[in-house]
Amino acid sequence: MDIQTRIVDTKALLTCSGRMDAVTAPRFEAASTELLGQGHTAQIADLSGLEYISSAGLRSILAAGKKLKAAGGSLAFCGLSGMVDEVFRVSGFLKLFKVHASEAEALEG
Repeated sequence: MDIQTRIVDTKALLTCSGRMDAVTAPRFEAASTELLGQGHTAQIADLSGLEYISSAGLRSILAAGKKLKAAGGSLAFCGLSGMVDEVFRVSGFLKLFKVHASEAEALEG
């Protein structure tokens, strides 16, 4: 999995592509934690380039979300499609996290 990060206004954007599985999922949590350490508490993960997510990926997302919430921040998502969208629906993550249709919408919200 590849993760690109950039700051847009007051929000940190993590753009993920590839597969988020047991081997690569810790990279997401590490990237989120690094941004949090830099003071970026409002984070958005763009998963439009993600083709697969496993339960390990969900655990990393949940851990990152909990750290951000404890720091008074938030983690939102955009670009869900295909299998990734289905996993978010089945796992109940749509109820736990704010999900936007597009990156532009996420940055506005």
